[in-house]
Amino acid sequence: MGILLLAVGVLIIAFITNFIAKRILLSAVRIFVKKSRTKWDDILSERNVFDRLSHIAPALVIYYLANIFPAGQETIEQLAIVYIILVGVFVYDSFLNAVVDIYRTYEISKQKPIKGYIQVVKIVTYIFVIIFVIATLMDRSPLVLLSGLGAMTAILILIFKDSILGLVAGIQLSFNDMVRIGDWIEMPAFGADGDVIDITLNTVMVQNWDKTISTIPAYAMISNSFKNWRGMTESGGRRIKRALNIDINSIKFCTEEMLERFKKIQYITDYIEKKKEELARYNEERNVDSSILVNGRHMTNVGTFRAYIQAYLR
Repeated sequence: MGILLLAVGVLIIAFITNFIAKRILLSAVRIFVKKSRTKWDDILSERNVFDRLSHIAPALVIYYLANIFPAGQETIEQLAIVYIILVGVFVYDSFLNAVVDIYRTYEISKQKPIKGYIQVVKIVTYIFVIIFVIATLMDRSPLVLLSGLGAMTAILILIFKDSILGLVAGIQLSFNDMVRIGDWIEMPAFGADGDVIDITLNTVMVQNWDKTISTIPAYAMISNSFKNWRGMTESGGRRIKRALNIDINSIKFCTEEMLERFKKIQYITDYIEKKKEELARYNEERNVDSSILVNGRHMTNVGTFRAYIQAYLR
């Protein structure tokens, strides 16, 4: 009966500690965050870093009061430590997400995204945490489990194959500056034609012009070709090439009647007058026999049409 009362008392103290941590301390932190002028603490709050951190308080109470129960002290302490570690991992995960969000507020994040590297850090952290938790529950040294990790290397490589390939590809994409967030890329093999909105460890996400999302494996962008329109965007203009089909049988020299008719088109009036003077002077200087059209230089309908197109596009 006495042990039961002690257990209830410990739970009540843990409950009160949890209430103080969440209702008082956490509320005070949120008020401070709202009043502060800095942006990073708002991001930490949005990512629930402080909220998750408050879960450690009752676990600490249980851990330090475990000596009240000598028979189960070791088990209680182990479970409390495991809980604190898991909460710490969630806090660490939220903190890293906040770091990514804060980094994205800077312009350099579009050129050098770090989300892929953060994901690698998370994976490594999770592996070590799992080893530490298992070691704690088994009451063994983590070094004993780490020594056996070498035998699991092949299995781990198989499990994290995409992550490893993605990491290598992500490093190449970043180091060679092949793609950035905001770039317009085309990759028909994956149905991608739009802006890059996210670059992670394994994938590159593209929002297409019809607002659909294409997900491309990062290593596929190294092993396959894709078109990046960044150069066109940075130049401030776009070169458009279009073909005009012309019937070759319709090409001929312009007669005076045709030129008089073409002169009425305002886009090429000046062109025709200047061109006629230029060609007349050229033929005169070289004593060209104009009775035969193939001698000398003469205006053609296709040349005049090209001048019209150029003037029209200007």
